[in-house]
Amino acid sequence: MDDELLKRHREFLKDSLRKKIDFSDTDQSRGKAAPPIEKPFDETLSRISLLSPEQWRDCVREPDLVSAISNRESRRRYSRAPLSLAELSFLLWSTQGVRQVINPAVALRTVPSAGARHSFETYLLIRNVQDVDPGLYRFLPLENELLFIRDVEKMERELIIACFGQGFAGAGAATFVWTTIPYRMEWRYGLSAHRVILMDAGHVCQNLYLACEAIGAGTCAVAAYDQEQMDKLVGVDGYDEFVIYLAPVGKV
Repeated sequence: MDDELLKRHREFLKDSLRKKIDFSDTDQSRGKAAPPIEKPFDETLSRISLLSPEQWRDCVREPDLVSAISNRESRRRYSRAPLSLAELSFLLWSTQGVRQVINPAVALRTVPSAGARHSFETYLLIRNVQDVDPGLYRFLPLENELLFIRDVEKMERELIIACFGQGFAGAGAATFVWTTIPYRMEWRYGLSAHRVILMDAGHVCQNLYLACEAIGAGTCAVAAYDQEQMDKLVGVDGYDEFVIYLAPVGKV
């Protein structure tokens, strides 16, 4: 490997950049309004109400935390059993659920995020969830709803192709696809935003792993994918919003 190129890429992992940034020049410091918590959506599209914690609690086995952590592993084989809507509601709450809205630009969620900026949107490619037609959906955390976006022909095949032939990527009952809207983080942190966006992605996916252990399901994080194909599959522009991580989920 080229030493100079390697050095530049390793520098991205460090927090040295923070000492070179003039934070008085960020949009937050300039008094510009913060971007909204949730991306706007077409209210004419069909929506499905998800269950509240009081409604889905019975579907959760509630293993002790030590067991959930010790049993957590990447699982690439899934049964044909569907996820229930209650189970899907629990997984979405665990990964991006809103605990408290502070104001139109700030919310506290079930996962940590630098400065509570939460740059992610959650898309779902649903194949086998009870009471939900297959297709592409977006999670609306403020409304606790699924927004139907479109049907996806040959969904399993499209996912496998977009994940460089990894067959398990298309085999889950539902595939979670997280996109980032970088400006939500850049608004506060400028050029130092991008490193912490990747850290935040890890927080989200680890919660998915642990939540799966509580419902007899499994998941496997996917970081190797065709960026342009995945962006096209979920319908984002690849610049202001793009795929950052994904993970299929299925019963085991």
